[in-house]
Amino acid sequence: MRIMVAPTGARRSKADHPGLPISVAEIAASAAACQAAGAEALHLHVRDVQGQHTLDAGRYREAIAELRHAAPGMAIQITTEAAGMFGPSDQLACLAALRPDWASLAPREIKESSRTARQIYAQAADQGTRLQHILHAPADLDLLLRWRALGWVPDDSPEVIAVLGRYAPARAASPQDVDDFLVQPGAGLVRWSFCAFGATEPVALAHAAPRADWLRVGFENNIHDDHGQVLPDNAASVRALQAALVAQVTE
Repeated sequence: MRIMVAPTGARRSKADHPGLPISVAEIAASAAACQAAGAEALHLHVRDVQGQHTLDAGRYREAIAELRHAAPGMAIQITTEAAGMFGPSDQLACLAALRPDWASLAPREIKESSRTARQIYAQAADQGTRLQHILHAPADLDLLLRWRALGWVPDDSPEVIAVLGRYAPARAASPQDVDDFLVQPGAGLVRWSFCAFGATEPVALAHAAPRADWLRVGFENNIHDDHGQVLPDNAASVRALQAALVAQVTE
């Protein structure tokens, strides 16, 4: 099990947390601090000049170059998140233009366009982009496995990240959310990673740790500690998860 950090996300702003890293320089500084704290990978969102979520390949290239300088050796995963702003064709265009090593993709965001969904998977396979499939609910696993059975998803053991809790309507994650995913038919056919909403983030993720390739923390999903106090930065999120993992082992 390894730790990934998602320092920015698509929706939060400086109004939510003044330390939210928005600019490339801020994201790079956060990456370096999180790497020093123990994070081995970064889930990357970039923003446009207005500070809004974007899938612009040029902005991604700029951020990736800076991250490789600031946090050498840290794995970088880009997001293709639609966030209600983009469609499957935009997500395909981003992947084709950027050709990233690693990207996250939510099957539920592309399911309405089966042709484009197939193109996205073909494009990723052709250019060697590793995909991590975002499961927002346990039922999303069935959709992914149906696509795998159809041959759209070429990986025999697809990589998934299960979302514990939810953004809207807000609901903090719980250990039961982990179990709800892992009892799904076909749960043994995929490689699991987890992220979690709310101040219960570290506790829920610690419960998931025995089955996880990656545990993802950071301001994308949570800005509070387990006492409801605002975390100072993303590195504190990494340390909070590490503390929860130690606590679980010693219980």
